[in-house]
Amino acid sequence: MGNPQSNQLTGGEAMVRMLQLHGVKHIFGLCGDTSLPFYDALYRLDHGMDHILTRDERSAAYMADGYARVTGRVGVCEGPSGGGATYILPGLVEANESSVPILGITSDVSTNSHGRYPLTELDQDRLFQPLTKWNGVIERADMLPNMVRAAFRAMTTGTPGAAHLGLPFDVQQAPVSEDDIWAQAELGSFPAWRAGPDPTAVEAALEVLLSAKSPLVICGGGVVLSGAESELERLVAKLNLPLATTISGQGSLAETHPNCLGVVGSNGGTAATRAVVEASDLVFFIGCRAGSVTTERWRYPRPGTRIVHLDSDPMAIAAAYKTEVPVVGDARLALAAMNRLLDRRLAESQGDPIDFAGRGKVARAKKDKFDAVAALAGSNQRPIRPERLIRDLHQVLPDDAIVVADPGTPCPYISAYYEFQQAGRQFISNRAHGALGYSMSAAMGAQYGRPGTKCVAMMGDGSFGFTSGELETVVRKDLPITFIVCSNSIYGWIKAGQKSAFDARYFSVDFSPTDHAAIASAYGVKSWRVEDPEALKSTLAEAVRHEGPSLVDVICQPLHEAQAPVSEWIA
Repeated sequence: MGNPQSNQLTGGEAMVRMLQLHGVKHIFGLCGDTSLPFYDALYRLDHGMDHILTRDERSAAYMADGYARVTGRVGVCEGPSGGGATYILPGLVEANESSVPILGITSDVSTNSHGRYPLTELDQDRLFQPLTKWNGVIERADMLPNMVRAAFRAMTTGTPGAAHLGLPFDVQQAPVSEDDIWAQAELGSFPAWRAGPDPTAVEAALEVLLSAKSPLVICGGGVVLSGAESELERLVAKLNLPLATTISGQGSLAETHPNCLGVVGSNGGTAATRAVVEASDLVFFIGCRAGSVTTERWRYPRPGTRIVHLDSDPMAIAAAYKTEVPVVGDARLALAAMNRLLDRRLAESQGDPIDFAGRGKVARAKKDKFDAVAALAGSNQRPIRPERLIRDLHQVLPDDAIVVADPGTPCPYISAYYEFQQAGRQFISNRAHGALGYSMSAAMGAQYGRPGTKCVAMMGDGSFGFTSGELETVVRKDLPITFIVCSNSIYGWIKAGQKSAFDARYFSVDFSPTDHAAIASAYGVKSWRVEDPEALKSTLAEAVRHEGPSLVDVICQPLHEAQAPVSEWIA
């Protein structure tokens, strides 16, 4: 314990105070013997933070990820040394590659035992270094405050990302001067210390955009991360531009907005939305890496299409397409600058408004898309069609609901056919690496971040198997989340890839049927199993109304038999 006569804290106490000063309210984590001094400090000190015990370190990181995405604050997770550090790593990698700031704290063996084969020793510094934006193991207690400040500074400035701090056992017990316990409180939120673009680049981007005959805006996750939705809507509305998004970019504009085309690309895009990309002579990427999924392996837009690219990360620009005008900077600041220039230009010209006919293009494409899927969305065939599931879920959820989807069956169908009616973060999917088992835990983090909002987690039964232990956590914490499992006893995405690219040589992708409703019920979750499409909507409605955690096990058509909105199973 700290010595009040010498104004000192222990390292564990100092870590608690540093998190508190950065505005942390929730910590997601799993106990371990090397974490005991830190846990004791959390027990003894008055800090106002809620620690949520998880059943797996991966889950703790995914919870921190979901929390950060809906709050705009740093998500914090922690775990013990050895296997705990290796387990927490997948969540940090996903967040880092998604530009989401989460801090992973892993305790470690004492520094004086290094190299003598103590239980759970591993080189945490080398393990986390290539996979996080910032990383460090605190070798001395007097280094702790500055290293925590550096981690928060790195996570929230520039392009956001994940950070890792290793916290050895002896450092948790060693003294830290209370005089060094301070923080830049604004670094607890992101993006902090925004960097504006070069004004000449903004002017050039606007000139090139206005010179196009049929431009298209494609937004990635950077718009929502930056909070640039209102500035984007101003630009799009003034010029009547068609706007499409990636999966991570959903929420850049309300998907019911007349200028919003919806998702494009190989996962969630359709022939109708692709046609708009093909017809465009200029694409304006905003906060988007233009990766393999968004561009259907760099085919749409076609090479040679004129490109304007705005991103906070200069390495994302011109990585895939020769770029006519690069704009490096925060999306909100850049779009605000572009709007000011456009306002001035329109005021000076006093001519006819500039109109790129976006609303008409979007209306025609959406009509084609939804007409093509209408029969499946209303189908009473068994097993239940995924299109029917999305339609019925859309009809029972409130407009402000948060939907978290695992890869596999849920993601492409939600991205293609579920229209979120508000701008901002309402849909979350782990698009960087696509690890199964994400949605159940990320939805818990989102629920803590927006406690008054209905949260839904959708997953395939493969994903359920990765993460079902967290049903105990959701019951213990009485979180009113609805879980939807698409059940068909298949690793569906891989089986569909074997069908499309390997002549249906199915190998090691099928597993035994599982009664997910019975499993959830055993944990104390109110559960239903649905095979009849005509009972689906009423069951979903009852589950959504339930005041505690609920689960609906939907016997669903497998992807390799479905007409999924996926053009590339191996992207």
